[in-house]
Amino acid sequence: MPSIKNLILQGEGVNLDFKKTITSTEKIAKSLVAFANNRGGKLLIGVADDGTIKGVKSEDEEKYMILTSAHQFCKPAIEPNFEEIYVDDKLVLVVNIPESDTKPHYALDDQKKWWAYIRINDKSVLASRIIVEVLKHDNKDGGVLISYSENEQKLLRYLEENERITLKQLSKLLRCSFRKAQKILVNLILTNVVKTHTSEKEEYFTAVK
Repeated sequence: MPSIKNLILQGEGVNLDFKKTITSTEKIAKSLVAFANNRGGKLLIGVADDGTIKGVKSEDEEKYMILTSAHQFCKPAIEPNFEEIYVDDKLVLVVNIPESDTKPHYALDDQKKWWAYIRINDKSVLASRIIVEVLKHDNKDGGVLISYSENEQKLLRYLEENERITLKQLSKLLRCSFRKAQKILVNLILTNVVKTHTSEKEEYFTAVK
């Protein structure tokens, strides 16, 4: 593993998150779930957002909060493992979250609702229904058998001419329900024909080149 200082220099990203301290079991559940639903990741506790090493005062308290969050605020539960590393006499708690083989995971919010999150760059972002369906299939062996019906062909022709499409545009193009459009997109994502692009503001789809 690269040294903690090198990791911090990389900055927060798809598989790295800094937390000065754990203030809320709900908030930390979002990060845990986003990493487990992605390719795994590390939380560095005792490191400020700008990369300054602050150190943790009580690693036992932080561990307790994280384990409570992982077991009670994540569904299915997540099993993180911990490393304690001293940097310049300050203790950084490294929380390793492996990529899950029981996706999708959901985090409980303060309204007692369960939501799935994924990691986009350095943010834990709410997963759309399409992403949740793709995550469900992520763990299943065996591919998706797909036959290109007129609808799939229409979508691929549209993407050749326009490069990108949203769920709403596809539903309009095919004159079908959002649910049916969603199913078509999920199948094409799973067979690596279409890929999804998600940001906090929008989700759109392009053909895989």
